[in-house]
Amino acid sequence: MYNMPMKSENSGGLCALNAGISFSVCVVLLVLLSLVVSAIISVSGSAGSEWAAYASYLVSPVAIVITLAVMYTRCGAGAKSLFPVRTHAGWYAVALALVFGLMFSLGSLNELLISALENVGYVRRQSSLPDMSGWNIVPVLIVVAVLPALCEELLFRAMILNNAASETGDMRAILLTGMCFSLYHGSVEQTIYQFICGCAFAWLAVRSRSVGPAVFAHFANNASIIILSACGAYDASGALAGGLWVRVVVYILSAVSLIVSIIALAWAGKRRKSAYGGQNTSVQSVGEQSAAKGYRQGVAKFFLGAAVGIAAMAVQWVAGLFV
Repeated sequence: MYNMPMKSENSGGLCALNAGISFSVCVVLLVLLSLVVSAIISVSGSAGSEWAAYASYLVSPVAIVITLAVMYTRCGAGAKSLFPVRTHAGWYAVALALVFGLMFSLGSLNELLISALENVGYVRRQSSLPDMSGWNIVPVLIVVAVLPALCEELLFRAMILNNAASETGDMRAILLTGMCFSLYHGSVEQTIYQFICGCAFAWLAVRSRSVGPAVFAHFANNASIIILSACGAYDASGALAGGLWVRVVVYILSAVSLIVSIIALAWAGKRRKSAYGGQNTSVQSVGEQSAAKGYRQGVAKFFLGAAVGIAAMAVQWVAGLFV
């Protein structure tokens, strides 16, 4: 677990199976609530209305809140173990640098994936946001930036990550969290970018030993996209407007920002490892082999619990290629 120094012992009811079950429960709730909301919108003839757009965005936070309540009871662990918040203020600066770097340095990965899929007949989908003119941007920021950042981070970078890391180790938990985060959104266009963001935010949570910086990073990502879109900062193709030189400067600065944030995250890991140095090599080797075997078993438990959620979202992702 990223908020505790030892991972070989399963304490407080945290386990990889609970991590997987959390994902499956949330996906099942997401599907059921989406069907209910879609039916209400269809029967009321409100498709395309503002309230229908808001209702669609609220489905996921509601599903996550219910999941967190159910799984918190099941885990039987304290809030500090599942949702650690306290950390050094500097990690929020790292979070901001990480988001700026990801948005502009790696954001083009989505376009590359879409272009490749379009060569085999895929038709890109346009995401729709509620009206953002004037003060209407305030409720949009709350529903599309604040709530997803808070709810999704508490689920993925706290509940799922902490439970998974207790039996899989940090690195495996980071990759599993990134995979689930990407699948959960069911977006063909953003699959690669969301996987990278999911892993990056999980890495940030592990290094800072807090979910706080990840919540801040997620909010900054969503809010920046909303504000830039409202200000007309993107052209018709979705690229940053303002001419070639503006794009070049932004991309260079974002690349530097990404590199700096990665160095900060990697350096924090190096310092943590050095604090536990000086142990007997032969004993450490035997311990590492035993831990590796236990971690593989933890991964198996995770997939057992997450199987329903992974299968459901995989079907939705494949269906998205043809709808």
